Amino acid sequence: MPDQPKERIKQLRDIINDYRYHYHVLNESTMSEAAADSLKHELSQLEAAYPELITPDSPTQRVAGTALDKFTKVTHQVPMISLNDVFDSGEVEQWVTRMDKLLPGRKHEFYCDIKMDGLACALVYENGVLVQAVTRGDSRVGEDVTMNVRTIENVPLRLRKNQKHDFLLAGRTEVRGEIVMLKNDFETLNKAREKQGLPSFKNPRNLAAGTIRQLNPKLVAERPLTFFGYDLLRPENEVPTNQDAYDMLNQIGIATSGQSRKVSSVDEVMQFVNELDTKRNNLPYNTDGVVIKVNDREWFERLGVVGKSPRGAVAYKYAAEEATTIVKDIVISIGRTGAATPVAVFDPVDVAGTTVQHASLHNADEIRRKDVRVGDTVIIFKAGDIIPQVERVLIELRPHNAKPFDYPGELKRQYPELEFERGEGEAVYRVKGATGPLLLKRALQHFASRGALDIDTLGEKNVIALVDAGLVNDFADIYTLTKEQLLTLDRFAEISAEKLLNAIADKKHPPLERFVYALGIRHVGVQTAIDLVNQFGSLDKLSRATIDELRNVDGVGEVVAESVAAWFVDEDNQNLLEKFKQVGVEPYFEKKSGKLDGQSFVVTGTLEHMSRDEAAERIRALGGTFQSSVGKDTTYLVAGGNVGASKLKKAQTYGTKVINEQEFLKLL
Repeated sequence: MPDQPKERIKQLRDIINDYRYHYHVLNESTMSEAAADSLKHELSQLEAAYPELITPDSPTQRVAGTALDKFTKVTHQVPMISLNDVFDSGEVEQWVTRMDKLLPGRKHEFYCDIKMDGLACALVYENGVLVQAVTRGDSRVGEDVTMNVRTIENVPLRLRKNQKHDFLLAGRTEVRGEIVMLKNDFETLNKAREKQGLPSFKNPRNLAAGTIRQLNPKLVAERPLTFFGYDLLRPENEVPTNQDAYDMLNQIGIATSGQSRKVSSVDEVMQFVNELDTKRNNLPYNTDGVVIKVNDREWFERLGVVGKSPRGAVAYKYAAEEATTIVKDIVISIGRTGAATPVAVFDPVDVAGTTVQHASLHNADEIRRKDVRVGDTVIIFKAGDIIPQVERVLIELRPHNAKPFDYPGELKRQYPELEFERGEGEAVYRVKGATGPLLLKRALQHFASRGALDIDTLGEKNVIALVDAGLVNDFADIYTLTKEQLLTLDRFAEISAEKLLNAIADKKHPPLERFVYALGIRHVGVQTAIDLVNQFGSLDKLSRATIDELRNVDGVGEVVAESVAAWFVDEDNQNLLEKFKQVGVEPYFEKKSGKLDGQSFVVTGTLEHMSRDEAAERIRALGGTFQSSVGKDTTYLVAGGNVGASKLKKAQTYGTKVINEQEFLKLL
């Protein structure tokens, strides 16, 4: 056998493995990818000429040949047990307290690492050479996926030599980690499939898991997977701490997350958790939490296992970005342009750290495409800060009596006073005969009206002029008007323009109840707006209120609750509220209190000293409730002139005290 080819082959393997180590572990490049490919090509040609020199750990031996009939079951020498989940700092503290009782007086030292969303796998090396790869399975028995894992470029077929940890290349070394598909690789793969007319894969985690369980290694090799190590199993005392394990993994050529850290207190643990939460969307892989381990591996072993989980480690889980819930109703919201937007109302569910109970279904075509029905169990997702969306329906859980959503029928049922039409080639139903500008004019007149924000001089004619001139396209635009803009209109001169601008500026900080009423939410009158504001205390809390929370407000029933929820989930309305913030509109909340607290009034007939609206304002200013009709909870019926018999009869039925205008004035 000639010495020259043998030596050349060894040199090529060493330099290719060194390139792989720097590229996959140290995230740096010692040469261009093209140069590395050229060296691999030379090596493959030499091995083809001298097949007796091929070894199992050669870089050319990653792709295996024939497909398998099935996977062989393998029993783990040490079970790959799962971790208990924690969800907040309090649960982390409770975990530490439990350990302190078992090992009192120990210094707190933890090792934290990102918890990747992939497929757990164990790599077994004998004398430094990869001999087996096994999935986690049921924690005790997994499947032999060695041929598939050999195709993963960043998995070393032979561990890297190093003087500091040479003992790891002798005997059995087990590396445990996660097989993932990086976000960029996932997007590239889906773009290629799109060009081929093939359906896109749903998510990287499922694709990685499904790929590793393919029986054909050649198919696996076509899909870019990556392995990240997080544990190292060796004989007792060879790996003193988890921090040592990570250092050793990197030294022998195993890539780790690059996000791990040793910390010394619960506060530092939570600091690490919060730091990763802010940047995890920008990491190259998906993650759903943080693994927190006792750093000292001897203490970890002494803490033992309870049930199926170790006492010395927990998984801190970030809020899920997907969840399942049941559609209770589909309500339709009318936006400022007259567009009818369907909204799914469902049982409150936590998604991405917030409680959501409704999601836009966009239009009739989208409902039909996803076949969303009342009673369906659906998967809700929320990526980043976008509004919740319905990903798909779990047809397997559909009730037998669930009926397809009749969109035209529901428009008639929910809005009997309106007519709708759908333009040719359009996906959206709109209010018939009411253009966007017409609806905006009506809504803006209400916004500026006396019962709402009471903006002086912003009456019907000025509203029409501003909308027709294109100076106002939504409520918030009135706060951006300038004198120069107004002076271009025939209706305005210097004084009138200044008067309007001053009147608008005066209402930049309106009472919250007036602002909520001014928004024009369907079924929300003055008193309902007050009741809602008194219950929630801020616009932010009101906007995030669940259907059940809204229903619990006195005077708010099912119809009103759904209407309020639908308004706040509408994307146009969310953008409008954000725009109000940007232009400096800040409603304030001041809970009204006074001698009329807990008392409810209905005014009927004609009053001599004030209008009904003025009476309502004075009642509310003293903490009372103004009602439109007599009910069981009505305290007083104020009877003016020309009183109808029906309200007097109702008052008698409910035991409501009837007072005249003079008695009412004394109460005030």
